[in-house]
Amino acid sequence: MSAARRGPRPAADRLRRLLVMLPWLMERGEVPVAEMAARFGLAETELVRDLEVAAMCGLPPFVDEMIDVYIDEGTVYAGVPRVFTRPLGLTAPEGFALLAASRVAMSLPGADQDGALARALRKLEAALGDDAVVVDAPAPPAAAGIAAAVERVERLRITYWSAGADEARTREITPRRVLVDRGLWYVVADDQVSGEQRTFRIDRIESWEPTGVIDEPRAVDPPAADTWFAGSDLPVARVRLGRDSRWVVERFPTTAITEDGDHWVAELPVTSERWLRTLLLQLGPGAEVLDPPEWRDLAARAAAELLARYDG
Repeated sequence: MSAARRGPRPAADRLRRLLVMLPWLMERGEVPVAEMAARFGLAETELVRDLEVAAMCGLPPFVDEMIDVYIDEGTVYAGVPRVFTRPLGLTAPEGFALLAASRVAMSLPGADQDGALARALRKLEAALGDDAVVVDAPAPPAAAGIAAAVERVERLRITYWSAGADEARTREITPRRVLVDRGLWYVVADDQVSGEQRTFRIDRIESWEPTGVIDEPRAVDPPAADTWFAGSDLPVARVRLGRDSRWVVERFPTTAITEDGDHWVAELPVTSERWLRTLLLQLGPGAEVLDPPEWRDLAARAAAELLARYDG
C-alpha cells in the first residue's frame, strides 16, 4: 500500500469550465485576470492553473496546433488556434458527447448565454436533429433566487436542511457568491446566526424569501478545492472503493486516499450517519466501510431495513 496522498481534483470539472471560459476569452482577445476570475467564480490562482493546463493542450505533433493562451502582467491573452477555424468533422457519438458536455457547461457560473459556445451549441443541436439525447444538469430550484439575491446583496430567510443535525432549520443569510463544485451548487454567504461566512448546499435549501434588508457589498473568494471540511471535527469513515466506485473521490471531499491493489481506500468526512447510509446504498457491493467499527455493518443494516419496508 502506498503512502496517503490527496485526492485528485476532478478533471471533468476543469474541462467543463475551460469549455465555457475559452470561447468567451477568444472572443475578447485579452482580459484582466481579476475580471475573468470574478466572472467565472474562481480564485485567481485557480484560474491561472486552469489556463496553464489549456496552454499545454493541442493536436499532435504539438508544433503549431496548441491552444494560444498566455498570461502577462495580470492580463490573459488568447488567440484562435487553427483547429478551431475549420470544421471538426465529428462522428455522431462525438457530437452527442460534445452536446451533453456543453449543456452541463452552460449551467456554470459566468457562462455567456449568447456567446460563442451557446451559438455553437444551437448549431450542433440543429445538426443532430430532434433525436439528440438531452443530458442536462439543472440547477436546484433555489439557485435562481439565490443568484438574484447575490446581485442585490439582499438578505434572505431560508429553511435549510442541516446534514450534521439531520433537521431543517430557519436562518438568515446574505448570499455573496454562487458556485458549482463536483456537480453540486453552493452559495457562500454571511450567516447572521453565527456571524461568520459559511458555505451552504443550494439543493438543501427547502424554502427562501427576501427580507428586504440590503447589506454592504463585499468581495468573496470561492473556497479552495478539496478544503471544504479542513479543520472540522466531523467523524471520518475509511471506505474501500472498487473500480466502479472511484467516482466518490471526485465528487466528495476526502482527507486522504491510499491505493490497495485494484481498490482505493478513501477517508471521507461524514456529516451524518444518514448521509453515509445513503451513499453506501447507492454504492452497493462496490464499497466496504473499514473504520470506525460501528459503521462496518452500516451498509448491511441499511439494505435490510430497506428490504423490510418493501416486504411490509
